Amino acid sequence: MRTEIATLGEFGLIRHLTEGIEPQNRSTKYGIGDDAAVLSYPADREILVTTDLLLEGVHFDLTYVPLKHLGYKSAVVNFSDIYAMNGTPRQITVSLGLSKRFSVEDMEQLYAGIRLACEEYGVDIVGGDTTASMTGLTISITCIGDAARGEAVYRNGAKETDLICVSGDLGAAYMGLQLLEREKSVLRSSDKDVQPDFAGKEYLLERQLKPEARRDIIERLAQAGVRPTAMMDISDGLSSELLHICTQSKVGCRVYEEHIPIDYQTAVMAEEFNMNLTTCAMNGGEDYELLFTVPIADHEKMEEMEGVRLIGHITKPELGCALITRDGQEFELKAQGWNPLKEE
Repeated sequence: MRTEIATLGEFGLIRHLTEGIEPQNRSTKYGIGDDAAVLSYPADREILVTTDLLLEGVHFDLTYVPLKHLGYKSAVVNFSDIYAMNGTPRQITVSLGLSKRFSVEDMEQLYAGIRLACEEYGVDIVGGDTTASMTGLTISITCIGDAARGEAVYRNGAKETDLICVSGDLGAAYMGLQLLEREKSVLRSSDKDVQPDFAGKEYLLERQLKPEARRDIIERLAQAGVRPTAMMDISDGLSSELLHICTQSKVGCRVYEEHIPIDYQTAVMAEEFNMNLTTCAMNGGEDYELLFTVPIADHEKMEEMEGVRLIGHITKPELGCALITRDGQEFELKAQGWNPLKEE
């Protein structure tokens, strides 16, 4: 069954998609249903705001991305930015640009993913907009969060001798994308009813299609009494994010290839594609892991923290930013991660 969006109209569609949403946060005084949402934060909290714009054909391909997964991912990548500031996401607004090929049922799927992410992370949908689009699907999400006054962590606080840490493992989302792109080209070039072969590669697909924000790491750091000196999430690739931190903190860094955390499935897939594994881990992007620096005094706590790896240290700025390979060679770090504005 297919219901044309025009049969509901803009406000009817918003009402239909947001029905039954109940605020979970005390800071949400009034959500959907008026000209603006009303939020109220205590004086001892700082308010964090981030926004993401996702365009069909640039940021996602609906050939292999289910709409429900897309909705979930669109919300989670915004939550990740708030966690990367050492904060807690509280509210989002969701704006959609829709072309005529999308039905009400399609939007139900997209919103089911957004709502699932919000339930999972305790975030309220408090508003948004829909409009016609001539270029396919456009998703714009703004996320509002908070942090205790003075507790927000920026990119510019890394100091010489600080330790560099990352959560989880790197490169899996990128290899998941390569796998999906390969299967898409196989389907296009074949006149037979070929089924994609994803057996044993489920982790890579999950990392690409349904990433999670690392709320657990923020909680662990707080429990251990560790406040990072600088932090950001890895959306464009480890190299790129490290350079952001070093540039803004006016420092250099040394990162060790042997300490970069990589999952077994990522390694197998890189070999299958004849790609350099370290390059995939350093530049792949979309991992949504946390990259952060901590004072050297927290070394022992970091060594013991589950889900976190020490990968290097911060140096004097004149030493530059370098990757030390397994055989001791030094390579200058370059931002080769994903750049949507780069000329092809």
